[in-house]
Amino acid sequence: MAVNGKVKQAEAKKEAGLFKFLREVKAEVSRITWPSKDELKKAFIAVVIFALVYMVLVGGVDFILQNLFDLLFKLKK
Repeated sequence: MAVNGKVKQAEAKKEAGLFKFLREVKAEVSRITWPSKDELKKAFIAVVIFALVYMVLVGGVDFILQNLFDLLFKLKK
């Protein structure tokens, strides 16, 4: 019978641990300082501009290398 008592205590401890964890998560989320709308807009615009510049740069390098390899393979024939 002692085994059953230990199992029940372990299950109760698990449930208490889960609820404690959820309470701590709720407390941590309440401490977060969320950005204002203006800060969010600025960050969004910065990310979009960076992504566009990166796409253009990678596309340009790809175009140059593709043409360079095509030229090299044509000379080889």
